[in-house]
Amino acid sequence: MTRYGMAIDTRRCFGCQTCSVACKMANNLPKGVIYNHVYSSGGDIPDMAEGTWPNLSLSYQPTACQHCDNPSCLHVCPTGATQKRDDGIVWVDPDLCIGCRSCIMACPYEGVRTMIEDDPEYYLDVVVGEADAPQHQRGVVEKCTFCMNLIDRGEVPACMQLCPGRARYWGDLDDPDSEISQAIAGREYEKLREDAGTEPNTYYLI
Repeated sequence: MTRYGMAIDTRRCFGCQTCSVACKMANNLPKGVIYNHVYSSGGDIPDMAEGTWPNLSLSYQPTACQHCDNPSCLHVCPTGATQKRDDGIVWVDPDLCIGCRSCIMACPYEGVRTMIEDDPEYYLDVVVGEADAPQHQRGVVEKCTFCMNLIDRGEVPACMQLCPGRARYWGDLDDPDSEISQAIAGREYEKLREDAGTEPNTYYLI
């Protein structure tokens, strides 16, 4: 059975934020809603290196929903709004979400969910992204869905499509010949918060 995952090459990511922009456009995200954050690690402020020339250190870590095998958000949702598909994609059904924030509190990965407090506002007067992109409404929690609308028609997530550094790998973790399986087989990697027991399906190649 297909089990989707993503790997991010931290050596190739240079913090351009294209993945965040691609995600925002493809999903027609309202103001203040970001599914994909890119965090920098190094100096005291974002995008500042640590150390002194020539010994400088700066790295980037794109972070979104980890689409875990054992998602804590799924277990605490009182209405069944948080769901996990057979292919491993974790998503929130807006028709069932009551905005209780239980999933936000249970998730060990900070900032990967957004609660839309007010009526959605947009930067543009026109709808951008795909016609079948998620609809946004007040009082509902949102998060990355691995662009499941694109996946369902044989495409790959928007962040993967537009990454100029080719830092992302995508595919079926249960297929040893898939792009992601080949990537993680040939490199050392880390996962975020493995101590939380959520078994995340996002890999960071180091």
